[in-house]
Amino acid sequence: MVATQALAADARRPGRRETEGASALAAKMPRLVLEARRVSSLLAHGLHGRRRAGPGESFWQFRPFVTGEAASRVDWRRSARDDRLYVREREWEAAHNIWFWIDRSASMGFASDLAGASKIERALVLGLALADAFVDGGERVGLLGLTRARASRGVVETLAQALVADRGGLDRDLPPPAHPARFDEVVLISDFLTPPDQIAASLAGLAGAGSRGHLLMVVDPIEETFPFTGQAVLHGLEGGPSLDIGDAGSWGGRYRARIAAHRERLQEIARGQGWTLTLHRTDRPASEAALRLATLVIARGG
Repeated sequence: MVATQALAADARRPGRRETEGASALAAKMPRLVLEARRVSSLLAHGLHGRRRAGPGESFWQFRPFVTGEAASRVDWRRSARDDRLYVREREWEAAHNIWFWIDRSASMGFASDLAGASKIERALVLGLALADAFVDGGERVGLLGLTRARASRGVVETLAQALVADRGGLDRDLPPPAHPARFDEVVLISDFLTPPDQIAASLAGLAGAGSRGHLLMVVDPIEETFPFTGQAVLHGLEGGPSLDIGDAGSWGGRYRARIAAHRERLQEIARGQGWTLTLHRTDRPASEAALRLATLVIARGG
């Protein structure tokens, strides 16, 4: 299945044009990062942090030296900056990894007049916001196939830079092959308009080692309702063939039935792996989907 849009006859690959504009991520990313941080701040009260100091390799924070501690624990370089002694604390290794994949293929560039943002912009905001919130809650996050999982407080900028640099991801509508560890969480953010059998095979690979996962399906309201009337031609956003459907009003019923069947199949695929499926419309606030996903991850992470 390929996303479709009723377009003027002279339109050419609108999805790719939009994603190339949005993937000049250098231009749009600063605004999306700010929006992601705003959404993340709304999640702060809904996430109970599990992060604490303990044995590990990743730096977490400096804290004041406490009388009675061994002098060898003092970080003298940091302490030299002011009149206090500081200890370098490292992240507790009980934090687990949460891996993200954000679809940036051509179909994600679609935005109707009813939407608050294009699907790709909303997906990026949701992914970055959730990453920021999870790190604040004590977890490590990374991008499948692009970065290692980390708990850096600058994780939003790190992930944004990795996405900007990853030009190859613009032509991928499924996550790259990866093998998350047992008990890792995987969050896939996409419109999931790929044929279900391909999605099933991808999820089976990701879940093979026992990782747990969540599908966050981002849709435009027009993709839900197909409100067109009159004569229309549908153009595939990813370079597929055009389809002259005649009267759009009479064709809409069949379209909505097929979308519903596709969603049901996705739900079956997710349920079969023990994963969850969440639907988010781009005319709704990003915070709604972010809060639901954060709640699901926390509930399953125990």
